[in-house]
Amino acid sequence: MKSVGVVTPQRVSFDAPIALSGGATLPAFDLVYETYGELNAEGSNAVLVCHALSGSHHVAGVYADQPNNVGWWDNLVGPGKPLDTNRFFVVGVNNLGGCYGSTGPMSANPATGKPYGADFPVVTVEDWVAVQARLADFLGIDCWAAVLGGSVGGMQALEWTLQFPERVRHALVIASTPKLTAQNIAFNEVARQAILTDPDFHGGRFYEHGVVPARGLRLARMLGHITYLSDSQMAEKFGRELKNGKLSYGYGTDFQIESYLRYQGDKFTTYFDANTYLITTKALDYFDPARDYGGDLQAALARAKASFFVASFSTDWRFSPERSREIVYALMHNGRDVSYAEIECSAGHDSFLLDDAHYHAVVGAYFDRIET
Repeated sequence: MKSVGVVTPQRVSFDAPIALSGGATLPAFDLVYETYGELNAEGSNAVLVCHALSGSHHVAGVYADQPNNVGWWDNLVGPGKPLDTNRFFVVGVNNLGGCYGSTGPMSANPATGKPYGADFPVVTVEDWVAVQARLADFLGIDCWAAVLGGSVGGMQALEWTLQFPERVRHALVIASTPKLTAQNIAFNEVARQAILTDPDFHGGRFYEHGVVPARGLRLARMLGHITYLSDSQMAEKFGRELKNGKLSYGYGTDFQIESYLRYQGDKFTTYFDANTYLITTKALDYFDPARDYGGDLQAALARAKASFFVASFSTDWRFSPERSREIVYALMHNGRDVSYAEIECSAGHDSFLLDDAHYHAVVGAYFDRIET
């Protein structure tokens, strides 16, 4: 199977204001996106890929000047792959509030000429989908053949079927949940507090001070990374292996798992924006389609008209299979066409990013049934 090869990000500016769920209005905004494959004459083969917390528009392929910068779902998207770009026109977009080129906290506030920083409004999954609909209009896509996403990307796929039920034929909701548990909200809050209490955060205006709240962002990523992995995977990959073969009897990195987490945290601070991290985790916390239905998920999903593929992973304790089954049961009670796969995989929540043969086979089989 081949890669889509060299790809080029594209940018589109929208001049019409958008009212956000929290009450704020953005007067205009930009979105950065990538496309793979070709849109057919009928416009019926378009698939939207929604990214997770630290993802971006760069779903597949490489950049000409960055041959090692491979798209985050390159193992799934491309010629002959489960999401086959020989059949489908695939779109990846950096969400509003992101830090990869779409309008977000790092962008210039037209009212001040300075980066928005803390003045950038909190956005929601519903806002992301509303913005993605404007991109679909721009691209001439009246109805997506499918909307696909893992983790918070799966929340977006689900929201598409509720906010625009006539504009999506299939939704693939992978390693996701209809709402966060209290435990998940708690993890997000600890991560946010790590950033908010970093002296270099400066109330979100750290850009003007020429610094990065690296300590807080590093801790947030380390905490998050623990929740993305399973205990069995950490035991298999690291166990209690010592980094230098002996104990230091200090507070350095005695164990390989400590070294790994520090490395991941340090790396994250070099490319991700702290304000975007705050915004994205709040969007996760707020998502709850059943909130306006007295907590009744079945009633909330009654609007959906799409066919669904829902997948979970056995060792994903962040968004456990039980949460995916909640979605499945609610859809089934509404008479929707639902396929469900619960996949044995040792890698925890991050399983949805991996090249697992069983996982890719069932995703590919589902896409094979989608008419274009």
